[in-house]
Amino acid sequence: MNKNIIYLDNAATTRVDKEVVDEMKKYLVDEFGNPSSLHEMGERARKAIDSAREKIAKKINAKTGEVYFTSGGTEANNIAIQGVALANENKKRNKIITSKIEHASVSNTCNYLKSLGYEIVEIAVDKGGIINLDALKKEIDDRTLLVSIMHVNNEIGTIQPIKEIGKLCKEKGVLFHSDAVQSFGKIDIDVKDMNIDLLSASGHKINGPKGIGFIFVREGVRIKPLVYGGQQEKGLRSGTENTAGIMGFAKALEITECLDKEKIRKLRDRLIEGLEKIGGKINGSKEKRIYNNVSVRFDGIDAEMMVLYLSGEGIMVSTGSACESKKKEESRVLRAIGLNEKESRGSIRIVLGKETTNKDIEYALRKIEEGVKRLR
Repeated sequence: MNKNIIYLDNAATTRVDKEVVDEMKKYLVDEFGNPSSLHEMGERARKAIDSAREKIAKKINAKTGEVYFTSGGTEANNIAIQGVALANENKKRNKIITSKIEHASVSNTCNYLKSLGYEIVEIAVDKGGIINLDALKKEIDDRTLLVSIMHVNNEIGTIQPIKEIGKLCKEKGVLFHSDAVQSFGKIDIDVKDMNIDLLSASGHKINGPKGIGFIFVREGVRIKPLVYGGQQEKGLRSGTENTAGIMGFAKALEITECLDKEKIRKLRDRLIEGLEKIGGKINGSKEKRIYNNVSVRFDGIDAEMMVLYLSGEGIMVSTGSACESKKKEESRVLRAIGLNEKESRGSIRIVLGKETTNKDIEYALRKIEEGVKRLR
């Protein structure tokens, strides 16, 4: 990375760690055998994948056979939601409950199922971005097939009470899926303790490669594949395995064990303090928020212009979800927490990474203050 660049868009993607690149190179150049091949190289590739699967399963307290590799979080979310719907033989259970702040790969998948006759219910969140548990409890009935609630929001960083939601779903006898793309490798996840039946995650949010993710499917959950082929991943996700990506993902996860989260949290808190001093207002809960996220709005500025101004100063931030940034529509998430269109248009997202320094934060604060003065 250019030494003059300060990258503060780590919810969109992260720089691949050098150790991850080295690990992947081994499986791209030397150990490049197809894991389905019977020969020695194929067998070594198969064993490597099995070891990576074991590491990931252990991280979430799952059985090794409950982890299936995918191309990323979007595919994992689609398999979880569509796959459960496809396997649903009890057509009376045609209700799927989600929230108003889900990632597009969940909300749009649910919209697709709605076109097929499923009832989709979106639970509201409070101004802090936290789901209303009482409303969720009231909505779950004998027609409910699945509840899908994200762990950490990709725009405002708020953390949902996943354990409480999982307990509620178990008591009600419905399946529970969580999109953990923004939390996996950062916040502890125990699928048994949290009563999670399906979980999605991605490699490129934790300094791993793009194009690799996984879905956890609890043993016994009925689910059907979206793609048919050579029966890889026990038939749930056919296609030659991305060995290099899988091994890079596992290495990235291993490196997260050494991550100084408290250091990042302190830098984030200093950033919030500085932003508020120059008139910034934090979107979502300050307390129930992942340690590296800041979503902030400034009255009287256009966030897109601010992003471009900061980019010209070498600081990379965003207006919100990278998956939605090319659209000109108002953010669904910010609208859900009660912001009006003008407030949404003035909001930017700043997400720290493991390489962020105090010097970076102080420089960013100076340039944001300059940007606010120039753009008003």
